[in-house]
Formats: sequence, C-alpha cells, structure tokens
Amino acid sequence: MRRFDDVHRIAILRGGGPGDLMFVHPAAHALRNAYPEAEIVLLGTAAHAELLAGRPGPIHRVLRLPVSKGIYEPPPGQDDDPPTLHDFFQAALAERFDLACQLHGGGRWSNPFLRSLGARHTVGTRTPGAAVLTRWLPYRHYQHEALRWLEVVHLAGAPTVTMDAGFAVTAEDLDAAAKALNGLPGRLVTLHPGATDPRRCWPAEKFASVATHAVASGHSVAVVGAGADTELVQYIVDRSRRASRSPQRIRCLAEKLDLHGLVGVLARSAVVVANDSGPRHIAEAIGTPTVSIFWCGNMINAGPFWRGNHRPHIAWTATCPGCGRPLTDPDDYSECDDDDSWVASVPVATVLADMDDLLAAAPRA
Repeated sequence: MRRFDDVHRIAILRGGGPGDLMFVHPAAHALRNAYPEAEIVLLGTAAHAELLAGRPGPIHRVLRLPVSKGIYEPPPGQDDDPPTLHDFFQAALAERFDLACQLHGGGRWSNPFLRSLGARHTVGTRTPGAAVLTRWLPYRHYQHEALRWLEVVHLAGAPTVTMDAGFAVTAEDLDAAAKALNGLPGRLVTLHPGATDPRRCWPAEKFASVATHAVASGHSVAVVGAGADTELVQYIVDRSRRASRSPQRIRCLAEKLDLHGLVGVLARSAVVVANDSGPRHIAEAIGTPTVSIFWCGNMINAGPFWRGNHRPHIAWTATCPGCGRPLTDPDDYSECDDDDSWVASVPVATVLADMDDLLAAAPRA
C-alpha cells in the first residue's frame, strides 16, 4: 500500500491496559520505520504514560485519553465528562495530526473518536455500521491482535519490520526490581495469577503448587499483582509457604511495585508463569521466557508466536462451566455473567514440565 505524503505527526489510538500496549508496539515500529521523520503520539491511558516514561522505543510521547465510552471506560456509576472530552479534542486538533491510526477494536466508538482528531488521513478497522475511515479493513474477532494492527498500519504504507514488541528494559526498571527482590537467592520464578477477566484465571491452588515446586527445586518465587489481585496473591503466597520447607524464598509483591518495578522483576526472572494477562505479555515483550495458561479463543487473539521460550497451555473449553452457554461466538459469550474459570482444566504437571525445561536451559543473554 502506498505511503501518505507529508506526514509529520502520527496519532495511535489505543486504550486498555499494559498488555494492550504490547500488541500495538510492532505496529508502532512499522510506522516509525516507514515515517522516520514523523513524531508518533500514543493516545493512551495513564498506565501507558507511566510505562513509557523514560523508555526508548518507537512512541515519542503519550497524550492521555479522557474518560469516554468504548475508548477509556469510566468507572461504574461514572459517565463521560463532556467538558473534559471537549478540552481533549481541542488539544488534539491543535496537534494537527497528519495520520491517525485506529488500533482499538471494531470502530463503533473508536472510529468517530478518531475522526474527531481532524487528521488528514485515517486508517483502522470497522464492523458493519461503524464510521468509515480513509483506508480500512473489516474487523474480524478471531485474529491475533498484533497481526491485526500490523495489517492496519500496512494500509498507511508501513510494512512489517518485526512481529515482536521489542520492549526496552531501563536502569530504572532494574533498580526498582533490585529493591523488591533483595535477599532472594537463586534463579527467580515469577507468578502472575490474576487477569482482567476472572474466567481467564487458572485456579489459585494450582499456582501455589507451582510456587512450592519451584522452591523445592532450589529457586525463589515472586508473586505479583495489584488491585483486585491482592487477596489472590496473598492466598497463593500463604498456601505455598505452608507447604514449603523454605518459605522465605517465596515473596509477596502485591501492591509493592509500580509499573517500572514490575518490568524490572519480569526482566530479572528466569521464567514467568501467568494467565493471559498484561504482565505475561510484558514478559514476552522484554524477552523473558514464559509458561502461560490460555483459553482457546484467547490463544488465537493473544497467544505467543514462538515456542522456544514461550510455552502456552490451552484449555479447550467450548461451553461455560457455569451456565452451559456456547463460547465460540464472541457476541454470545460476552453476555455470560458467570465467573467460573474457563482454564481450570489445564493440569499442573504439564505446566511444571515446561517450567523445569526452561529453567534447565542455558541462561538468557
């Protein structure tokens, strides 16, 4: 696809969490390569701004999104704030974007939002009925997120240069991790047992078994999480400590790390064992080996591409364990209110086998 002419400033629209940022990073690399003189501005969240602060990469700066339905969802009970939205769009118009890229879903809410930026050119995806952009692709739910956004920026004449996020680790990350991990001996196994959707969560007792096994094998364990994950993390730490002969090797890091500290801990880890979650995607993006638990549909959209250092374990759950609703149609299962795990069937033994295999491999460069 032909490049657009006279592009000096590019906007990338992407809300969501830290994991969502990893999915758009390959597309940002492609844009940086195709438009080397242009400034790339992420329209993202406060978490994105924190994560990217002081970090080299294809994105130059972050313009923080206001609360807006379908873009940056308001907390329960809070509505959009029209004055704040107005101020945001006034600031965005003053940026005079030449190209705006919608890397945020099917376009029902995001395409009108993108068009309000006043960019000369727009690219993105759209579902039937969504606003039309300058160049667009039909949105299909079952497509890997990173590949979806690479395909979108190709519409802007930005061919793929890497499928990996290529996320940098900074000295600030490692310094924060050194403080959090001080005194833990041996190689580090980090567990992240949480996820935005509880249906993506492997049972807590299985994570505790992984922690106990890692310590029995001579390693140390850090269990990370924040917010709603805090109680879950503490449960796993307490359970695994009771079952371990070396409980001091198991450390609870719930609510003890900012995002830089989290990146540093993941970078210091020999292996990360996690659900389909932001920390898992960050670990992959910085090159740390992972063993992960995925529901089959999420594996299509977010699973790792490579198998040398990344070992996903897939739950082939086709119906909701709680209500029996079929799960293969995303428009149908999104209405399911049951929180029963869709990945509980993944056995501990296979996860441990892959973890041990990665730990036995030569240390990473």
